[in-house]
Amino acid sequence: MFREFCLAAARSPAIIDLVMLPQGLHSVPAELRTRLQVEVDKLDLGPEHVTAEHNAAVPPPKYDAILLGYALCSNGVVGVTSRRVPLVIPRGHDCVTLLLGSKEAYQEYFDTHRGIYWYSSGWIERTLQPGRERWERTFAHYAETYGEENAEFLMEMEQNWFKEYSWATYINWDLPTADTDRAYTRACADFLHWNYDELPGDPSLLYDFADGNWDAERFLTIAPGSCIEPSHDPGIMKACAGCPVHGAAQCTENRAAEMNGLRR
Repeated sequence: MFREFCLAAARSPAIIDLVMLPQGLHSVPAELRTRLQVEVDKLDLGPEHVTAEHNAAVPPPKYDAILLGYALCSNGVVGVTSRRVPLVIPRGHDCVTLLLGSKEAYQEYFDTHRGIYWYSSGWIERTLQPGRERWERTFAHYAETYGEENAEFLMEMEQNWFKEYSWATYINWDLPTADTDRAYTRACADFLHWNYDELPGDPSLLYDFADGNWDAERFLTIAPGSCIEPSHDPGIMKACAGCPVHGAAQCTENRAAEMNGLRR
């Protein structure tokens, strides 16, 4: 969502520094959590003090808040904490919520469509999406590495996950690339034999996120020393009440153990 976040930052009255992480980390939630925590620590303490527990030389916080441009994302944000600066995150199961404008809009579409693969201008320009070009590049790589016959077998096995999807849905923010991106998504849908659909994007959630309009209904604010945990209710996530007592590190360890099927 590089293009969309840049737009929100450019129009915001706030002074915003952007830190971008690679797309796709939600596929490995533990890695997302680790990478996100490293970046939060750098912003919270300064990159030279990320390992300092108590250091009088740590300068005052540079930021009033650290905004996490994610949703719950396969529990990849669970346990993330800061020591000095509040964290703010939109309430949503999936970061597509940021493009659609609300968790309700996301849920409404999700409830009426099964097997959705989302396309947007930001994702299209930064990541090779499922479609002819991705298939051809992957096949060429396998053929060169393993031979053409093995490549065909590998492609058949690897592309099985495509069968779980039946919709290629483009979220249109009317950005300068919209016409090209719409045509690209439609071509991908045709190649994969998926249905094509288009939804109008709603930038209001992302704009309010960047502007500091953080009502509790749409955003979760996490005080320093607390961490994020799922709420298993319409609010989707909450600040961990146990952190002030046990410390965020212990809460994170306990939450990780729970998600791995363990109890301590």
